[in-house]
Amino acid sequence: MSIPMTAEDLYIEMEKMPLSERSRFFQLLASRAFRDDNYTHDQVFGSVHSEPFSVPEAAEYLEISVPTLRRYVQSGKLRPAQIVGRNQLFDAADLRLLKRNKEAARQR
Repeated sequence: MSIPMTAEDLYIEMEKMPLSERSRFFQLLASRAFRDDNYTHDQVFGSVHSEPFSVPEAAEYLEISVPTLRRYVQSGKLRPAQIVGRNQLFDAADLRLLKRNKEAARQR
């Protein structure tokens, strides 16, 4: 008899996945598991990420391309929370605020 996987186990395994596979997993999850539910992104994924986002992760979260994210940084719309070597890391709260502002501007 096998031991069922816990949410913590799944999270650890997901961290090992390449970013493209994680993205694909969440697309599958959103399209199949929540078909009949009307959850917001924050309701589903809000507590999943408390660590800083990398550039590709931040771009994916904001639903923009990496070059557009870099333009946001250059123009001052977004500031990295940390810079480690040549890598920029972004605070989840800053990304949520920017995403909300983008969505509010889109609705006007």
